[in-house]
Amino acid sequence: MNPAHILVVDDEPDIRTLIKDILEDEGYDITTASDAKSARNARRQRRPDLILLDIWMPDVDGISLLKEWAEEEEDTLMPVIMISGHGTIETAIEATRLGAWDYLEKPLSLSKLVLTVERALETDKLQKENIGLLRRIQPVTEPIGKSKTMQDLREQITKVAHHDTCVLITGEAGSGKRVAANYLHNNSTRKDGPYVEISVATIARENSAMELFGYEKDDKIHFGRLEQANSGTLFLDEISDMDIETQAKLLGALENKTFMRVGGNTPVEVNVRIVAATHKNLEKEVKAGHFRDDLYYKLNVVPIHIAPLREHVQDIPEFINYYVALYVDRDNLPYRSFSVAAQNRLRNYRWPGNVRELENLVQRLLILGIEEEISQEEVEFALGQSYEITEAVLTPDIYDVPFKKAREMFERDYLKHRLQSCSGNVTQLAKLTGMERTNLYRKLRSLGIDIKESSV
Repeated sequence: MNPAHILVVDDEPDIRTLIKDILEDEGYDITTASDAKSARNARRQRRPDLILLDIWMPDVDGISLLKEWAEEEEDTLMPVIMISGHGTIETAIEATRLGAWDYLEKPLSLSKLVLTVERALETDKLQKENIGLLRRIQPVTEPIGKSKTMQDLREQITKVAHHDTCVLITGEAGSGKRVAANYLHNNSTRKDGPYVEISVATIARENSAMELFGYEKDDKIHFGRLEQANSGTLFLDEISDMDIETQAKLLGALENKTFMRVGGNTPVEVNVRIVAATHKNLEKEVKAGHFRDDLYYKLNVVPIHIAPLREHVQDIPEFINYYVALYVDRDNLPYRSFSVAAQNRLRNYRWPGNVRELENLVQRLLILGIEEEISQEEVEFALGQSYEITEAVLTPDIYDVPFKKAREMFERDYLKHRLQSCSGNVTQLAKLTGMERTNLYRKLRSLGIDIKESSV
């Protein structure tokens, strides 16, 4: 684990030297700057984990610099601790309003300085972890299951985690690749560093390089996911959707441990572990010319394959127990147990959507059911609904139209089916879809769905 990188900005040489010596003794990596210009350059060359920023400086004051950086980074601003020898209450309030983590007065108490830095870094780490949990659909911390398949998977991930190499995770959609990547990070030597996810499939191809590597424009810097994950792990989900040019740039960053932001001309050092995932066969993508062979070999140093749920159906009762407890505790849904016959039916289903489909099924049964026990008949009906949706939406026609049109087709069929299943009750539909009612009404109107027709 690399030490946290701290940028110390102060126009007084004695103060800079004192802070540098103290924090280096604590094991931190320190860069110093004497004014706003040198501070901007230092931040451009390497994104700090924390900044100690003096308010009163000869060229640009610290408050103005803080405001500039806060506007550039928005929600990703690193902790900034303001320091001043003659500040006021109004100055401290203004700094806090702009996003400063704390405010220290000179002469500095060295013990308070060290404690404040420790707390700022720890708080920032916890906040990033919480944001990551909120963004994830499945808050599972490790691959679930007692079968030999899942035991072997956990053992393999644990072994791989201790070797700081790139990892390629393969498996069908919904099989648990994201969970495996998170589990790998939490068992690695980088577990105290950031864990950053990016779904390549959700990013427009023309924006993928900027999202990954960041960009510089009008003397302002936007830090990409690669820098945000520095000293930690970057998880690239569905990497097969990455365009060829971005693939080449990623390969260069992995080989040289440096890269250039889009629009920048200063090399940026980076130390990050890449964990990539895909549901496609990358060897075929390479042969088809859609994926670089050199990047494939770089990522595929240690391959991990996630088995589809149909190959370890004996784990289904454990998955059921987990998701029932999750939705009861988190969403206050009523507790319902699955009968033996219901569980047996689920064990004999093919699960084309894998674990994600099972999770959605459990949630639906908890929402719509009335009896305390879930019967086989209720499961049969729920599985039939899933099948009807899949058959209705994934027709050959959907692959022959532009993406926007295909999405509209899916949304229309999906919402019409759900609306019919709850007899046109929009309140119930909002709960089923997780959408706010106002937005749901707007979406139904835009898709031309008649609520009254669906209630018949």
